[in-house]
Amino acid sequence: MLTAPPEQGSHQATDLQDHVVLITGAGDGIGRAVALACARQGATVVLLGRTVAKLETVYDQIVASGAPEPAIYPMHLQGASAADYAQLANTLDSHFGCLHGLVNNAASLPYLSRLKDYEPDDWLQTIQVNLNAPFLLTQACLPLLQAAPSASVIFTGDSTLADQPAFGGAYAIAKRGLHHLMLLWAHELRRTPVRVNLIDPGPTRTRLRKTIFPGEADTVLVTPDKVAPGYVWLLGPQSTGVHGQVVQPVSRSDHSPHAATAV
Repeated sequence: MLTAPPEQGSHQATDLQDHVVLITGAGDGIGRAVALACARQGATVVLLGRTVAKLETVYDQIVASGAPEPAIYPMHLQGASAADYAQLANTLDSHFGCLHGLVNNAASLPYLSRLKDYEPDDWLQTIQVNLNAPFLLTQACLPLLQAAPSASVIFTGDSTLADQPAFGGAYAIAKRGLHHLMLLWAHELRRTPVRVNLIDPGPTRTRLRKTIFPGEADTVLVTPDKVAPGYVWLLGPQSTGVHGQVVQPVSRSDHSPHAATAV
């Protein structure tokens, strides 16, 4: 089954009105762009990240735009424990009572390397941020998601490195695992109001991407604001029924909104 995200700008201004959406990695890159886009659609956004100054900048931008006031939740996913995620869920419950959207977007990619040269600590920390954190956060927030009339969970994949035959290391392994994690959640939640999907944004002009590929031309990269509408679409009512899919929000060839590929 193919599902085409709508053209950029076609969303109604209140698609996410009265929605509460938690976004990880919200201080920069795709997370920042998604937070701003969700706020423009009327959502109350919970900005989660490790750098408070970056989160405060996004907070100020949202407030200045006249959108609903967001919330900031500083959290370092690399060192977070199950108890930390439980505390986050309790805080969200006390303030909002439910959660309409969860965007697992934060990522860590220290370097590209042969497996035999990979530092063990770097391996563990990379798996922690890219795979363990999305699982633990989704698990902790599940009761809040199920308390909403309809909810959407989004994982951010990366086939550009996960599909490469070498050097992707722990990041590539984690992104492969994230794909299967999405499938498991989607299957197990298929009879609930919670939809689960994965977005594969493709090569995007983010700090993480430019750190790993500093010589890559910007012309071959899409900007975060171009992929953000795909996230808004999956979070909103226009994508009702889309479940267990991998969505490519922009075409790899012309950077235009593209169809979802069925899992």
